Amino acid sequence: MGQEQLLVPGSWLRLMLEKDEYGSFILWGPPGTGKTTIARLIAKQTRHTFRSCSAVHSKITEVKVLMERAAHTHCTENRRTIVFIDEIHRFNKSQQDAFLPYVESGAVILIGATTENPSFEVIPALLSRCHVFVLEPLSALHLHEVLVRAVSMVPKHLTFDNHVLQNLAENAGGDARKALNDLEMVCRNAEAGDTISMEVLKKATTTRSFFYDKGGEEHYNLISALQKSIRGSDPQAALYWLARMLEGGEDPLYLVRRLVRIASEDIGLADPQALVQAVAVKEAVHFLGMPEASVALCQATVYLATAPKSNSLETAYLAAKDDAAKTSHLKAPLAIRNAPTKLMKELGYQKGYRYSHDFDNHYSYQKYFPDSLQEKSYYIPSPFGFEKEVKKRLDWWKYLKDRQSKDNDAG
Repeated sequence: MGQEQLLVPGSWLRLMLEKDEYGSFILWGPPGTGKTTIARLIAKQTRHTFRSCSAVHSKITEVKVLMERAAHTHCTENRRTIVFIDEIHRFNKSQQDAFLPYVESGAVILIGATTENPSFEVIPALLSRCHVFVLEPLSALHLHEVLVRAVSMVPKHLTFDNHVLQNLAENAGGDARKALNDLEMVCRNAEAGDTISMEVLKKATTTRSFFYDKGGEEHYNLISALQKSIRGSDPQAALYWLARMLEGGEDPLYLVRRLVRIASEDIGLADPQALVQAVAVKEAVHFLGMPEASVALCQATVYLATAPKSNSLETAYLAAKDDAAKTSHLKAPLAIRNAPTKLMKELGYQKGYRYSHDFDNHYSYQKYFPDSLQEKSYYIPSPFGFEKEVKKRLDWWKYLKDRQSKDNDAG
């Protein structure tokens, strides 16, 4: 149910099912979207030997025994074995290595199921031998259909008010297992002939879980969505992703660290107060704790999202970093080196240094780059926010530099 894109006529999975000819593949999708159900359907109709295990309940030694039996069957009877491993990401990288010889020899057709991104959780050698089928969360419409079907199988007669099943479907977050578990809870506490109203439903399902894995891919997907919403000057979307992460149990200090980074990376000197705001929230989180600090996080998020944007500092540092890596052997000019000892002064350290405050406008040009490195402009202010003022300052110093250089040439 709800995975039509995988099963349309002519699709790879549909052809494998119809022909009963399988290659190894991974089923990747959120909980309750049909991964195990697909495996069960294959087990029910295939002519191949089918074996299954769960990485949660099975030890790797048990899986190795299963694989050895498959290899023996392949060698003696020329029959391949389909091995379904649920939660395959629970096996570590070295344990997954143990599957490779059996998949490579053709003795085993591996079907893995995982809620985690296979790119990170399945070893590359194994992943390269498997096709990945992506299962999507079920829509509320599909979940409602599942629930209607389930109600018809409830042994005691119950009547459901309008919107009850729809509410269960909408609150399941695309997870059919959760929708069915919630329905089962409601039905278990009801008597034959009862009417299930919205009030009864709320009492039976008082808590609502957030679908967020702060240790997995969703963690990175949501923080990316938060930063891109702020960068895109959309405070409404930014608040949504902030709430998703906070209510899902994310560490508020992790969010603060990202906001501090955003303040410099995406705003910088276009609004110098952005960094002040972000760092202030760090203090608020430490001082208040959660949930009180949620409003302070909200304040910083909205401030950053509505601030003028500039990545000039990020661009400047990356360019300077590249040059620094190429020219790390170059020495600082003698004139701008410190000279704390007599020997260093005798060697010319600090000789010719021009102390800016001794000159008109508190400025006197001299070269600060290494002698053999041409002067460069890494930081180019944007035309937004406070950086317009920064540009005026840079233009003023350039004017003084050019004037002094002209005077020196004339002298």
